[in-house]
Amino acid sequence: MEAVTLGPRGTYSHRAASSVVDEVSFLESVTGIVESVAEGEVERGVIPVENSIEGSVTESMDALVEYEVAVVKEIVTPVRHALLAQGEDFEVVASHSQALAQCRDYLEEHYPGARLEAVASTARGVEHAREDPSVAGIGHPDNARDGLVVLAEDIQDRSSNATRFFEIAPMAERSEAGGKSTVIVYPSADYSGLLLEILEAFADRDINLTRIESRPSGNRLGDYLFHVDFDAGLYEERTKAALADLDEIARRGWVRRLGSYDTKHVV
Repeated sequence: MEAVTLGPRGTYSHRAASSVVDEVSFLESVTGIVESVAEGEVERGVIPVENSIEGSVTESMDALVEYEVAVVKEIVTPVRHALLAQGEDFEVVASHSQALAQCRDYLEEHYPGARLEAVASTARGVEHAREDPSVAGIGHPDNARDGLVVLAEDIQDRSSNATRFFEIAPMAERSEAGGKSTVIVYPSADYSGLLLEILEAFADRDINLTRIESRPSGNRLGDYLFHVDFDAGLYEERTKAALADLDEIARRGWVRRLGSYDTKHVV
């Protein structure tokens, strides 16, 4: 089976995708990955959804609203950032915006004069460092080859740094079996107690929410939708009851069931 993920080779997305499929190809944007899965152009996609330091990946959240796909697995991998360069004399640090943010304290302390440049991926930043001695990249230490050396390891601001990825598939492959589930709720309404009603739909059935986050719907100012992850399968009667409440709350909008799945931890 083949999956498409953020490229080029050597990204953390590549490491996550390689843990669940045999063949991996690459695109430069999360939106492109989700679209290619939704259109049936590829069997699987692997996208980052949340980092333990920087929070949710908003492009992924918005793409999951724009295109209908199923979540079939959650992949959790620790993030070990290293500073990679041809030598100590560099002027620019290039990496994905999330990686730069995750190493903010280290860079401010040790390289306050370096210019930070956000690029499409950690691996792209490492490529720039390989091509240009004035550039350093941030990436996994395994990417130190072909002229690059590791100047420092584990430079992330917190040792607990980890990223969640979703393995996505066409909606026809959605499963209701698994330990966790994800839904998106668009109430298309705004009134006092709306969020409380959504929370009570799960609390009344003793369903633990592992994440709930709002995003602008894009339809009008002040109009929001909610991404909800919870510890229960869609097949469970308590989940069906909770989602029936959500369907009523969102009767002017919609509730999208992305599927149930299990978690894979990648060391």
